[in-house]
Amino acid sequence: MITSGKRHSDAPAIELRGASKVFRTPSGGLHTAVRDLDLTVEQGEFVAVVGPTGCGKSTTLTLVSGLEEPTEGEVLVGGVPVEGIGPEVGFVFQQDAVFPWRTVLSNVMAGPRFRGVPTAQAKERAREWLARVGLASFEDRYPHQLSGGMRKRVALAQTFVNDPSILLMDEPFSALDVQTRALMSDELLELWGGTGSSVVFVTHDLEEAIALADKVVVMTAGPATVKQTFPIDLPRPRKVESVRLEPRFVEIYREIWSSLGEEVRITRERGAASAA
Repeated sequence: MITSGKRHSDAPAIELRGASKVFRTPSGGLHTAVRDLDLTVEQGEFVAVVGPTGCGKSTTLTLVSGLEEPTEGEVLVGGVPVEGIGPEVGFVFQQDAVFPWRTVLSNVMAGPRFRGVPTAQAKERAREWLARVGLASFEDRYPHQLSGGMRKRVALAQTFVNDPSILLMDEPFSALDVQTRALMSDELLELWGGTGSSVVFVTHDLEEAIALADKVVVMTAGPATVKQTFPIDLPRPRKVESVRLEPRFVEIYREIWSSLGEEVRITRERGAASAA
C-alpha cells in the first residue's frame, strides 16, 4: 500500500531516488540487482526500459510495485513512499497470470471482486473491457481454449478493469509471434491512450520500446543503474508497423543502440569470462 500521506497531484507519478536492491543468494552471498537508481516517470507518461539480459530491469518494476523494498534509497508514487502493494498499481507479467479453472469473464471479474466491487457491477465492468479488447464473444471460454494473443488480451483486460494509475509491464508480449506482437502493441497504445495511466514497460526489443514510448531509459550492465534517457519525439497516435518505417525512427534507433549495445557487449564479455 501507499503510506497514509496524501498523494501530490503535481508530483511525478513514479520516482526512484538512489534506489539499490541487494538479494541474498542461495549460497549465502550477496547479489546487487540495482544500484543508485534514479528514475522519474511523469503523470501519464509511457516509459520503456531496456538493458542487457539479467541487468535488473524486472527488479526495478518490483520496487515500484511494492513487491520488494529497496535496500537503500527511496521509491515514491505520487510523491509518497511506497510501502507494500498499492491498489493503484497494475502489473502485466511475461507469463499470463490467469486462473485456468475460471472462464474469461470470471478472470476479468476477479480483480474488482477482490477489491469489494459488487458482483453485478464487476461483471458489467469486465464485459465492457472484454468488448474493448475484442473478446466479448469469448467470455465463457477457459484460458486453455484461447490462443496466445487472446490470453494476452485477457491479461490486459484484467489489468485495465481495475483502473490503475500506474501500469507496470514486464516483457508482456515476448512470447508472441511477430505479427501478434505488433497487433498487441497497437492495442496497448489504444487502450492506454484513454486512461491517463503512467506506464513502465520493460522489454529486450529496442524497436518495440521506441514504437511505444515517450522516452526510453537505457540501463547499464548489472547491477543496473540508469545510463541514459532518450526522449522519443515521434508523433502520436502511432501504429507500430508504420512508425518503424519512418526515417526518424531509424535515427532514434541508431542513437539508442550506440548506448545500449555497449552494455550488451559488457554483459556478454562477463558471461564469457565466467564460463572460461
